[in-house]
Amino acid sequence: MTRHDIYREEIAGRANVVDTPERVAYYEALARKGVGALWTVANKIEPWEPVSHSVPMIWRYRDLREDVLRALDLVTPEEAGRRVIYLENPGRRDVVAAVGWIYAGLQVMRAGERASAHRHSASAIRFIMEGTGAYTIVDGHKMTLGVNDFVLTPNGTWHEHAVEETGSVCIWQDGLDIPLVNAIEANFYEVHPDLAQPVVHPVDDMAARWGNPGLLPGGGAWEKAYSPLFKYEWARTLEALHRAAAAGQHSDFDGVLLDYVNPVTGGPVMPTMGASMQMLRPGEAAKAHRHTGSALYQVCKGSGHSIIGGRRFDWSERDIFCVPSWVWHEHANASDSEEAVLFCLHDLPVMRALGLYREEALAENDGHQPPG
Repeated sequence: MTRHDIYREEIAGRANVVDTPERVAYYEALARKGVGALWTVANKIEPWEPVSHSVPMIWRYRDLREDVLRALDLVTPEEAGRRVIYLENPGRRDVVAAVGWIYAGLQVMRAGERASAHRHSASAIRFIMEGTGAYTIVDGHKMTLGVNDFVLTPNGTWHEHAVEETGSVCIWQDGLDIPLVNAIEANFYEVHPDLAQPVVHPVDDMAARWGNPGLLPGGGAWEKAYSPLFKYEWARTLEALHRAAAAGQHSDFDGVLLDYVNPVTGGPVMPTMGASMQMLRPGEAAKAHRHTGSALYQVCKGSGHSIIGGRRFDWSERDIFCVPSWVWHEHANASDSEEAVLFCLHDLPVMRALGLYREEALAENDGHQPPG
């Protein structure tokens, strides 16, 4: 006999209904009509606090790089559409997510290769990991890309990725909100009728127009929900981190943290996904906190470790690791002489827009988790 009282709690105000033969017969009769008794599932669907199905984990670049490169000889961009090895979280296999509602993968292309132009309802980012000559075209705007550059391909925009003939093999991290858009049943996908789009603007024009600190182009109207600054350059970002550190900016939980923003609104780069870059100074061990919303980190520089949900994960350059929603986490720099820099892709814009963002600092043990 199927039990219907497995979620009951002997706490005032919570569902606490014990199965009886009469009640079970009633539940079965309801089920035949496509309905059910709320009290049999209320405690399941309304937990006391967020319960993430994602598990903390790390994808080490040294373990994956050869497998990513092997795809070059196994499948062409024309066959695959996008030659990507995706990151799979054991708790999110059903939605193909790396963490929470965020999909991620490592895409690889040879010099001279070009993937077909397409667009979709999902928003996407690219973060360049290695190689030279990579570029992306978004709605006719071409962006040249270098290592640690961060580029947007917002939802609904025609976009394509390629590597110049004079370049080298390139690998970059893709990040998309595909699981979220699929969950709300709103995903569309289109292939460009010509498989490619023309470049109709000067190369890197969006960075030239919109990427000047404290300045906006005169007469430049931008009313779209995503940032017009499609490319965020690594050199400028690292310089900004150093300037912020010199000015005394610091967080107990994240070291020196800067958010990538839409220069028009000051808000997140896209409505469903945000990104940040943080620097841990030599020897720094940040304190633990937790928040709603999922995060996917990539190590841009340095080495160290993170304790996530009581488990220690040691990381080095190009490793990727995830922090599920409402899980304690803290980061530490392993070097006493060099800085460590972490890129973070997250879904906090969704949490904040829906009024669901909550953050909490760990009060015990001087703010640090005991490593597991």
